[in-house]
Amino acid sequence: MTRPYDALDQWIADHFDEQVAFLQVLVRVPTDTPPGNNAPHAEATADRLAGFGLQAERHPVPADAVKAFGLESITNLVVRQRFGDGAGPTVALNAHGDVVPPGEGWTHDPYGGEVVDGRLYGRAAAVSKSDFATFTFALRALQSLNAALRGNVELHFTYDEEFGGELGPGWLLKQGLTKPDLLIAAGFSHEVVTAHNGCLQMAVTVHGRMAHAAIPDTGVDALQGAVAILQALYARNAHYRANVRSQVAGIHHPYLNVGRIEGGTNTNVVPGTVTFKLDRRMIPEEDPVAVEAEVRETIATAATRVPGISVDIQRMLLARALKPLPGHERLVAPLQRHGREVFGHELPTSGTPLYTDVRLYGEAGVPAVIYGAGPRTVLESNAKRADEHLVLDDLHRATRVVARTLFDLLSPAP
Repeated sequence: MTRPYDALDQWIADHFDEQVAFLQVLVRVPTDTPPGNNAPHAEATADRLAGFGLQAERHPVPADAVKAFGLESITNLVVRQRFGDGAGPTVALNAHGDVVPPGEGWTHDPYGGEVVDGRLYGRAAAVSKSDFATFTFALRALQSLNAALRGNVELHFTYDEEFGGELGPGWLLKQGLTKPDLLIAAGFSHEVVTAHNGCLQMAVTVHGRMAHAAIPDTGVDALQGAVAILQALYARNAHYRANVRSQVAGIHHPYLNVGRIEGGTNTNVVPGTVTFKLDRRMIPEEDPVAVEAEVRETIATAATRVPGISVDIQRMLLARALKPLPGHERLVAPLQRHGREVFGHELPTSGTPLYTDVRLYGEAGVPAVIYGAGPRTVLESNAKRADEHLVLDDLHRATRVVARTLFDLLSPAP
């Protein structure tokens, strides 16, 4: 007797070439963010989904809100598929289409979707247009069974992960356009990720007073003030490494990075203004309010050591950590069970030091995990680097795992 799992596997195998072609179409439409003109990709995706018999609701984000974030256009997509009377759980599958620009060093066309030696190359091939394909074809496989299932599956294809997700999942949730019972989000490792770091980003502007370099005492050097502040902030990193540890596997300790510094007007001028932007990663155990207060106090205390300077601090982003919510085990158990059978090894649970827009579902009370076809590791796939690629066998197997998991979640049988 053929098991439902075997029927799902067979449908996915029979349609795998079509799935790869779908992913190639997605990769060939650029979604570089910035500049963030992502509505054309949503339209192309919706058209392809319609060809599969899946009607995508188009939810354009108002232009003024998009421009306020420094982007050009966002249209989020929602596909809703009802099974039976719909009385079972609503399971959402979310992947993001926006991605950082390709940069230099590619040996394959970043928008080509070229397949070489079982790998598909292109920007966002691994993270996370791959899971547009994973989730779409897992849903189609489930439809093909015509089984007595109960519940709903939603596809959420959003376009604001690179800028924090507030105009992607955050916007869908705040507008009341969705409230799923469970969520599986796009993967970036061959683990079931149940927690991730939070992130605080701030812009710090140090003000001094410009002066000619020949008479520097008539000015106040903003750069010297910035150096004093930076030294104090980096000292916090040493404290974190020595004294703060997360209890979540895969996450180690908090850390702080300064990723951009700019200021001054010319070589022969004492700089009157210096601005730097910092990124403070927060482990799940930390309180974001306390973390922000600590960073601000560290900056203010260091600034007092350089007479004449003043400091402005602007919060750019506060992304809270993802923590396991009661009910997330309903996702973890079937993903691990089917992962073991399909891949031949255990899919462990872990946390990750990255942060994602999955946290927004968690903040809305939706139990969530991160799993999909994405890379075995971000480094291995060159995600956000030249020659990003996806191993197609991983796409095939992950689609089987997700389809089987959906069957379990919507099956009325124990």
